[in-house]
Amino acid sequence: MPPTGRRRRETVRMQAVELFERKIKPSEVARRLRVSVKSAYQWHQLWRDGGVQALASHGPSGSRCRLSSGCLEKLAAYLEQGPAAHGWVEDQVWTASRVATLIGRKFHVSYSVSGATRLMHRLGFSPQVPARRVAERDEQSVTAWREVTWAEVKGRPAGATSASRTKPGSPVGRPGDGPGAGAE
Repeated sequence: MPPTGRRRRETVRMQAVELFERKIKPSEVARRLRVSVKSAYQWHQLWRDGGVQALASHGPSGSRCRLSSGCLEKLAAYLEQGPAAHGWVEDQVWTASRVATLIGRKFHVSYSVSGATRLMHRLGFSPQVPARRVAERDEQSVTAWREVTWAEVKGRPAGATSASRTKPGSPVGRPGDGPGAGAE
């Protein structure tokens, strides 16, 4: 299986180093490795100034997790307890917004909704979108309302006409004094 993402980029940079050591010009390196000429020249400059180590990966980019490994373990345990254990009794769904709020309450650390989503995935959880339906919903009453009340409300008023030329009830031609009158 070919390397992907960061590993592929590092592999390509190391291939570039091999070519630079063989005195191959950056423009040719770019062509051979199918990278931009600009990248090849940047890599060449880094290699010339700092050697192979200058092109080695320095790990993942982005900000570090603001929770320690101990806090992450506690958060996973809190998530296992379910939302009701932490005050959300409407449903048993962890949303990213709720998790961000929980992190703020328990650890006094602010997380965005998208950051909470990434953290949940890292811990093996997935945020859920709650269905907007109450637990006490009476399906028989809802069905009866749809069949009787909604049918009455939705009914068409008598004598309704359409403004579309393709439906009956609309005038066939244009009025005699409107635009285009007498242009036959």
